[in-house]
Amino acid sequence: MKTRTTPVHTDFLGATQAARLVAQVGVAACLAGLADAIEQDFARWPDFEKSARIAHHSPGGVIELMPVSDALDYAFKYVNGHPDNADRDLPTVMAFGALADVATGLPVFLSDLTLATALRTAATSALAARRLARQGCRSMALIGAGLQSEFQALAFTHLLGVERLRIFDIDVQAMRKLVDNLGHAGIAAQRITCCTSSAQALEGADIVTTVTAAKRRACVIADADVR
Repeated sequence: MKTRTTPVHTDFLGATQAARLVAQVGVAACLAGLADAIEQDFARWPDFEKSARIAHHSPGGVIELMPVSDALDYAFKYVNGHPDNADRDLPTVMAFGALADVATGLPVFLSDLTLATALRTAATSALAARRLARQGCRSMALIGAGLQSEFQALAFTHLLGVERLRIFDIDVQAMRKLVDNLGHAGIAAQRITCCTSSAQALEGADIVTTVTAAKRRACVIADADVR
C-alpha cells in the first residue's frame, strides 16, 4: 500500500481576507475579471454537469445549495436569502463554498463567498446588459436600494459606462444610504436621482434593474411604465 508522504492541504479564504483581496485588486478590476470569466464559462455551457439548486424555504427566507462540476473540478455554494436579517444586524445574503478535484475528491479550496456573491451577481447583470442592451446606454434605473444595488451601480458604471442613476426604494433612508455609499465609491450624488416611485425612476432610463429581496408577489414595475 502506498503511504502518503505529504499532508493533505486545503486553502482557505475568510471574509476578512476576501475583502482585503478585493481592496488590493480594486472593485472595478474584480467586476471586469468576473464578467469575463462568467462569459467564458457560458461559452462552454455543455461542459458542465448541472442540477437544480437544492432549496429550503421557510417563512423568514430561503437557504440554497448550488452544485456544479466539469471533468476537472466540482464546486458548490451555500447561500441564504433572509430579507428581515437587517433587523437582526445580519446580512440579508451570506454564502460560503468549496472547490474539489474531481479525480481525487480532494477539497482544494474553501472560501467565504458573501462578497464574491455580491460581486458575481452584479457582474452577471452587467454582462447580460453588455450583450443585450443597445449601444450608448448612459442612464440606469435601480428599483431597490439595498446592498446589492451598490454593486449593480458600480458594475454598470465601470463596465458599461453608465453615467446617471435613477433609484427608487420604498425605504427613503435606504436611498439616502445608497447615495452616500456610492459617493464614497466615486459616484457623485449629482449623478443620482432619488425618485418617489418606480414609474418615475424608469422615466428616461436606458437600462432597468430590479434589486429586491421581497418574498411576496408584488408588482415592482408596471408594463405601462416600460417604454
